[in-house]
Amino acid sequence: MTVRDGLCADRVSRTLGGRLVLDGVSLAPSAGATVGLLGPNGSGKSTLLRLLAGVLAPTAGVVTLDGDLLDDVGRRAVARRIAVVEQHTDTQVPLTVLDVVRLGRIPHRKTWLPASAEDDEAVRDALEHAGLTDKVDRRWQTLSGGERQRVQIARALAQRPRELLLDEPTNHLDIQHQFDLLNLLVGLPVTTVVALHDLNLAAMYCDQLVVLDQGRVVAGGSPEDVLTEELIERVYGVRAVVTREPEGHPHVRFVRAAAPSRPGATVQ
Repeated sequence: MTVRDGLCADRVSRTLGGRLVLDGVSLAPSAGATVGLLGPNGSGKSTLLRLLAGVLAPTAGVVTLDGDLLDDVGRRAVARRIAVVEQHTDTQVPLTVLDVVRLGRIPHRKTWLPASAEDDEAVRDALEHAGLTDKVDRRWQTLSGGERQRVQIARALAQRPRELLLDEPTNHLDIQHQFDLLNLLVGLPVTTVVALHDLNLAAMYCDQLVVLDQGRVVAGGSPEDVLTEELIERVYGVRAVVTREPEGHPHVRFVRAAAPSRPGATVQ
């Protein structure tokens, strides 16, 4: 195995419930790149993100951080480097937006010591980036799904990570906030790995794409190389027309399948 800086997965596999959900997947993002994970539901995207975060251990293969096995780095050190935004997060504890975002500073603080000036600055910056400065006193339980997603993004940003892992972060967001969020992500000086369903958002914002199908990598490279009509039909089972936008990235237009005729229906 070649030793590489940053966060890398080398031929990782993972079995869950007796089923192989990842099969020999390798991923080595370039520093500062935004890598999009694509694939149908159940293709292994979320599992790969959890392996990269150290939440799950691979059944085979290794995950490394700057050449060291992730297990050897230590949870606190990993949490200082890697921030994770899950698809679904909830709590019954009566936390405010400010309380949740402050949680991102826990890996950087010594036990029982009050927040430092650096902690306060990181929290302020995160709230501002996520557009939440006017919601700091709102209770978590009163927030919409989209607002909760933005709070989780802010918590991750408060960690000031070097690697950021996000699982479907645009879910529950309206179109404007999808663009706002992805504009924010690509402008950060971090390495980002993000699972997405929207192929056009992935084409617009990601430097590299990795397509998973049934736990295996079936394509990887630039959006222009990866998003082809043939691959979309093979992986997603739908027809599409792929054109090139003036900015250079591909645009995917799906072709509506013909509706099945009803028994007994007549055509005039």
